[in-house]
Amino acid sequence: MSKLRVAAVCASAAGTCLLLAFSARAASIYLCVDATGKKQTSDRPIAACFDREQRELREDGSVKRVIPPTMTTEERNAAEGKERDEAAKRVNAKDAVRRDRLLATRFPNEKAHNQAREAALNDAMRAVKLSESRITLLTTERKPLIDESEFYVGKPLPPKLKQQLDANDAATEAQRSLLQNQQEEIVRINANFDAELERLRKLWGGVMPGVHAVSTAPSAAAGASAQNRTASN
Repeated sequence: MSKLRVAAVCASAAGTCLLLAFSARAASIYLCVDATGKKQTSDRPIAACFDREQRELREDGSVKRVIPPTMTTEERNAAEGKERDEAAKRVNAKDAVRRDRLLATRFPNEKAHNQAREAALNDAMRAVKLSESRITLLTTERKPLIDESEFYVGKPLPPKLKQQLDANDAATEAQRSLLQNQQEEIVRINANFDAELERLRKLWGGVMPGVHAVSTAPSAAAGASAQNRTASN
């Protein structure tokens, strides 16, 4: 084949490709009615109708797709916010299923759950008893200091005695604050175990993991129950 013939064939092929590309572009027609009520058509999306619905038609006039209006900034922000909320709900639902499965695996029956509660409370109660013992000791140590201070009624206390009394007061106050925190921790432990047990009974009863999951946050009733249990201990 001569070079001239080869060049002609290539030119013809290139022309065919261009014609096909043009035909592909021209195959779609965009149609809409603009804000003035005028019917608009074009071979590309119509700028005057970005705020309203457009139809993309095939070459034979059938509807290829419907193009929704371009969102405003506010609409786009609202849509993105809704999508974030939906995504968060999906994540929370998966987390609820995972938590339920772990809970049911860890506590296959009520006996196992009661044993875990007892172990947690034993640790907390030991801490309470240590604090109570420390307060009793500080009270005992304070008595001779108070007796000695009675000799100085109406007079300044010796620096050493005053320092000992102040140190005893500070240590007692700190220990009482610690004791209060420990007692509150016992209430919290009981409330959490109460909430867990409520959920576990549903899971043991056949409820699917993640379905109607309950929060492990202590409720008012659970808190009252925990307080009563602490008082009985």
